[in-house]
Amino acid sequence: MMRGVGGPLLCIGDLLSDVGESDASPPPPPPPPQQQHEPSSSSPISSSTESLDLTKLFQENYEQLNEALVGTDHSWAALTLKLCSALDTANKLVQSTNSNVMSLSEKVGELEGVVKRADSAIAAARVVHGSLNKTEGKLIGNENVK
Repeated sequence: MMRGVGGPLLCIGDLLSDVGESDASPPPPPPPPQQQHEPSSSSPISSSTESLDLTKLFQENYEQLNEALVGTDHSWAALTLKLCSALDTANKLVQSTNSNVMSLSEKVGELEGVVKRADSAIAAARVVHGSLNKTEGKLIGNENVK
């Protein structure tokens, strides 16, 4: 089957089938389109409840659009725009999350370096401590021999 050929209705159908194919896994959680601000790297999602609400909102928009396409309701155009807006916002959220993950990964790398240096310092301190104990033992042993 050729996809994306035949005008806007078939393209909308393609969008819905693409979105519908991922029904087995939970859809990405987009923020509601009514929000005035977009997610940024400095405003992380604060709770899992908000994430669940976003998933529910996306699912409701998707179901409303399917109902409009099946019925004679002409609201499908507005619902399609609403769903596309939600998908666009979800894409921006994913990009922001990817940026945050990369930054976090760099910081974890820096912390690993600090931990390795600390481990090296501890190992060196143990060697020094061990050699001091051996030296003290020899000195005490030499005093007992006299």
